[in-house]
Amino acid sequence: MSEPVVTLAVAGAGLRSTLYARRALTTGRARIVAVAEPDARRRAAFAAEHGIAPGNVFADWADLVAAGRLADAMIIGTQDRMHAEPAVAAADLGYHILLEKPMAPTEEEAARITEAAERNGVILAVCHVMRYTDYTRALKSLVDRGAVGQIMNIQHLEQVGWWHQAHSFVRGNWRNEAESAPLLLAKACHDLDWMAYIKGSLPHRVSSFGDLVYFRQEQAPAGATANCLDCPVEAACPYSAKQLYLGCLGDPDKEWWPLSAVTADHTEQGVLTALREGPYGRCVFACDNDVVDSQVVNLEFADGATASFTVTAFAALEHRKTRIFGTHGSIEGDGVRLRLHDFLTDRITEIDTRTGAGASMAGGHGGGDDGLMDAFLDAVACGDPAMIRSSGHESLATHRVVWAAERARLSGTVITLAEPSPLER
Repeated sequence: MSEPVVTLAVAGAGLRSTLYARRALTTGRARIVAVAEPDARRRAAFAAEHGIAPGNVFADWADLVAAGRLADAMIIGTQDRMHAEPAVAAADLGYHILLEKPMAPTEEEAARITEAAERNGVILAVCHVMRYTDYTRALKSLVDRGAVGQIMNIQHLEQVGWWHQAHSFVRGNWRNEAESAPLLLAKACHDLDWMAYIKGSLPHRVSSFGDLVYFRQEQAPAGATANCLDCPVEAACPYSAKQLYLGCLGDPDKEWWPLSAVTADHTEQGVLTALREGPYGRCVFACDNDVVDSQVVNLEFADGATASFTVTAFAALEHRKTRIFGTHGSIEGDGVRLRLHDFLTDRITEIDTRTGAGASMAGGHGGGDDGLMDAFLDAVACGDPAMIRSSGHESLATHRVVWAAERARLSGTVITLAEPSPLER
């Protein structure tokens, strides 16, 4: 095999960056030559896996960029509130950038990242992995060729999963807005971006409703304690940390995620120790979480079409489900299969897109993770940003819909998006 043409540096060697780096490694299309990661164990394991020279292994992203440009491109997988500074610094050094979503917690920071990429002429790809699945490609093709005529309404559902909400948004890193971002930005910016991508334009007006309703202290069952390991009612609780994380043992996918976020010791004693000493053993009704557990977003487009989006914790973790209603037909999709109803012939066609079954990170988001990484490496190798379906410019535009929805939710108003949609140009 010839030497890979793309070299990569990684800032933040968490689960997502590890996933992307492994895709680059296993396909032989790129190699990882530098890493910055504050966790010493994770940093050492990542460097060993990719054979990174000791001089290119750093504890802090600032030390990585201080070393100058060491690779063609950089994967930025730091925590949400630590995206802007490394992204701008990397762009100024000439790195092409693969940036984990959300771009940043604020519009100002996201705009700075986009401007830095454009100013330096580098490729900026945002990890909106839903755009890169075979399912999305098939659905987008149907819509664009007019299979349903003019779109009049879209209904879209994201089922976070009861245990995933507890893991990530009650006990985990994205539980608190001050430390991360609102749920709509941290989790569902994917969905509003995807809806705009399928429709081909941004909405004109936005409203939203939602709150933290269930995962609150007053909802705790009688007798519940602060840690699941001590709780007399734990066995009857669907959010039991003991049941969730001990249940991951022996399953390679679940040991990869969510268990690796809890502990690197994948033994019963290792899990119990982590639940006793760390945040993941806490009762879901006794955490410092403040992000919503259900939210609805309503959208109106300039052509009169409407859309609604629901994100909820209280469901199984499955692929998103979508219904598109048009003047000539309708489409129902479950993330794998599409059901097209042609009004003219009254014929129903079933389409199996052969999208991967895994809806979560453990399953590669239905092939979206691999599709994104392959597209990014192709774009960098060819110097062609058109190969990216989730550019910084487009992502900034769809992030603005998220921020507008949050303003609408908090103010109880309808927000008008004043700027014209770049997707309509």
